[in-house]
Amino acid sequence: MGDQNVYPGPIDNSGLLKDGDSQALKEHLIDELDYILVPTEGWNKLVSWYGLTESQEPIARKVVEQGMFVKHCKVEVYLTELKLCENGNMNSVITRRFSKADIIDTIEKEMRKLFSILDEKEIRLWNKYMSNTFEPLNKPDSTIQDAGLYQGQVLVIEQKNEDGTWPRGPSTNKSPSTSNFSTLPKVSPSSLSNNYSNFNNRNVKNSNYCIPPYSGYNSYDYLEPGRHSEQAGLCGLSNLGNTCFMNSAVQCLSNTPPLTEYFLSDEYVGELNHDNLLGMKGEIANAYADLIKQMWSGKYSYVTPRAFKTQVGRFAPQFSGYQQQDSQELLAFLLDGLHEDLNRIRKKPYIQLKDAEGRPDEVVAKEAWENHRKRNDSIIVDIFHGLFKSTLVCPECAKISVTFDPFCYLTLPLPLKKERTLEVFLVGNDPLTKPMQYKIVVPKIGIISDLCAALSTLSHAPADKMVVTDIYNHRFHRIFSMDENLSSIMERDDIFVFEVTGSRTDDTDMVVIPVYLREKYRQPSYGHHSNTCLFGQPFMISVPRSITEEKLYNLLLMKMCRYVRTYNENEDEEGSLHFVKDLGINGNGQNGVHEEGSPSEMETDEQDDESSQDQELPSENENSQSEESVGGDNEDSENGIGTDDPYKGQLCHGQKKQLFTFQFNNLGNPDINYVKDDRQIRFEESRQIRLDERTYLALDWDPEVKKRWFDDNAAEDFEKHESMEYRPQKKMFVKLKDCIELFTTKEKLGAEDPWYCPNCKQHQQATKKLDLWSLPPVLVVHLKRFSYSRYWRDKLDTLVDFPISNLDMSEFLINPNAGRCEYNLIAVSNHYGGMGGGHYTAFAKNKDDNKWYYFDDTSVSSATEDQIVSKAAYVLFYQRQDTVSGTGYFAHDHSAKEETSAALGAARDSDEDCNENDAENENCMHTN
Repeated sequence: MGDQNVYPGPIDNSGLLKDGDSQALKEHLIDELDYILVPTEGWNKLVSWYGLTESQEPIARKVVEQGMFVKHCKVEVYLTELKLCENGNMNSVITRRFSKADIIDTIEKEMRKLFSILDEKEIRLWNKYMSNTFEPLNKPDSTIQDAGLYQGQVLVIEQKNEDGTWPRGPSTNKSPSTSNFSTLPKVSPSSLSNNYSNFNNRNVKNSNYCIPPYSGYNSYDYLEPGRHSEQAGLCGLSNLGNTCFMNSAVQCLSNTPPLTEYFLSDEYVGELNHDNLLGMKGEIANAYADLIKQMWSGKYSYVTPRAFKTQVGRFAPQFSGYQQQDSQELLAFLLDGLHEDLNRIRKKPYIQLKDAEGRPDEVVAKEAWENHRKRNDSIIVDIFHGLFKSTLVCPECAKISVTFDPFCYLTLPLPLKKERTLEVFLVGNDPLTKPMQYKIVVPKIGIISDLCAALSTLSHAPADKMVVTDIYNHRFHRIFSMDENLSSIMERDDIFVFEVTGSRTDDTDMVVIPVYLREKYRQPSYGHHSNTCLFGQPFMISVPRSITEEKLYNLLLMKMCRYVRTYNENEDEEGSLHFVKDLGINGNGQNGVHEEGSPSEMETDEQDDESSQDQELPSENENSQSEESVGGDNEDSENGIGTDDPYKGQLCHGQKKQLFTFQFNNLGNPDINYVKDDRQIRFEESRQIRLDERTYLALDWDPEVKKRWFDDNAAEDFEKHESMEYRPQKKMFVKLKDCIELFTTKEKLGAEDPWYCPNCKQHQQATKKLDLWSLPPVLVVHLKRFSYSRYWRDKLDTLVDFPISNLDMSEFLINPNAGRCEYNLIAVSNHYGGMGGGHYTAFAKNKDDNKWYYFDDTSVSSATEDQIVSKAAYVLFYQRQDTVSGTGYFAHDHSAKEETSAALGAARDSDEDCNENDAENENCMHTN
């Protein structure tokens, strides 16, 4: 197993855990940075070798599947916390963590154990939503994920009374489609019909009740109403756990008049396409129709769309959990899903796409639209689909490719500043100079070399001598190459730029090495075994390719001279440095460097008699910026100590002791070559040492030595450059038309997204231009507020000024026969907060009373037009003025217009019948 001197000791996961909890992980841990996932066999082998810290337990996690059709497997690092309580004492809850793969039976066993309930005692489990709203959990084999349980969910265990009754009321007959639930008064599950259903108001008022589970994806669960909703469509949606994004999207679609009228009139029933391989067997359309009918029944203040969410999660696994998602992404899925479920084309023909080949735009556009309708014909196409023209020009052969493509929504970029500001620290070559903090202006779409150039302008340090790093937790999280994108740097990153001697890539005489500081302490229970922990700020050092251990030690100590105390001759020599030897980490008498993982650890405990401290930087002849060479000009200084050194003797004073030992960690890098016999370190000249965060030189300090000689405050000290006072001016707002103009601006394709030119027979970075040809009755505008890259995510909170009415899109249409095209706003999906979280709401205009309302989950309130335009606006819904209700543009609107008189008469006659029918359906609740 190797030398026992490098024994790391028992495995210690305490750094991953919250204080006082052996299984609760700290938040925001990063895979492969804060922890490593290992299989069970690997864990067991490691524990058998090194043991596990006393009182700790293994942090075991399961691989869970998501989705019912498209499976996504991942390790569930963070478990789901559930709050458990007894029916008789719901104020006292106990929190326990479960995997999404655990089944309800596992929860039941845990609750029996917690509340000392015997196995033979009959119990029931309830999912508690609010103070008096419960749902039974009666499928013991169902997983937590399938049951839709989310973080913080309250579960109640109920014990049967001695007389055979239940505290929460009688149970119903058990069957595959019904649950064991109780209520006062009794609620029996029933499927929704096309008539809007309801509870008898007299029975539900002021009573506790329980809701039936979702059965066959044909019914909805309803919470206790807060008021009676007289106005159809003013119905909130319960937040099931980070589902505000879904609620916002649904409210916008719900208030799209032609789509809602299509579903309320049952026109969708005859167009359901159960055989479409690209669809969802009609289930998404049915689930959405059921939800819309309840929202527009005028009888519920809010409903709980669990069944709808379950259906969405079945076909789109990314929405199956209870994490925050993007409302626009859900809209895109939902519009596509509804389209395929309602596609009137039962068998899609194969169509060969053609290029324009010089034909008139009108001919090509007509052909493209007809071809699109041959494969796609649905209410979604009727309402939301438009056509744009795409023009590509090859930069090599000038080949022009023109195509006309359909779209369902417009994703508009926001006009951005072409620059961004970054705060960075420059660590210069002079070891006595404090790091300087700068605020620099760099291209928003730039590379690391642009950062170096901007910093060089302010600091006058040469840009080609800079190494840009991201420091996190006392180590180099990343060491950037010059051609990396600046988008990989996030605002919260601590960026340190090091000025080095020579070039990091081209110089042949010098190499640049990352250096870490480690505190090394012994574990008394393990004899000579030791552990290390990082401290302070890492740094970069330039060294010759061939150097002695003594000279390397001196260079390192010189690099830290600003915050490492020097020896004072007035101090007792015996009480100053001699204890370094006594407290030596290994005491094996070897000085200097070793490669981690080698058979022995050759760390520095002693130094040759001639070794001392060199406080001068190497000379220009040694590719350094000092007037003195490493060895100095004095021939008597064999190991690099010049006789005119002003600091000579102040630190080591001729002692054989050193403040720290050092070792290389090269992770298999063959460029480091340690020669033991002459105590030389050589770096092969045939190749440049790989400069990355995994190859470094570690300086190990004994805790007592560090405490005495290392000044933490001085090490952390820095100065601020005058550029830190710079405050960039922010533009107050942009207009929606600015975004549309940017959308139609010619752009060059990126290197990662080239176009294959049929003439050149190769991929080219062509220029691309999009133009609008025809626009749909309802125009969905997605403002691209979120920017994503591998390392960078950002949200733009720019205020976009968009019109509430009379949005004239005619000027952007290149179709000469388009005519006037004006739109009125009907809905807005809002997002408040930053990336990866925040909250979604919606503004929408009710189609019946033409008034604006604000939808915030279950809450619905009146709104005014001056509230609608805000920085939170994310997705805009506009309806073309010539397609509004009453114009007869849509078939169902035309039919409704003709039957208005008859319908009004029939409505009066049927009022009493509706009221009687309402009382018969007990699946939903009447609002009060």
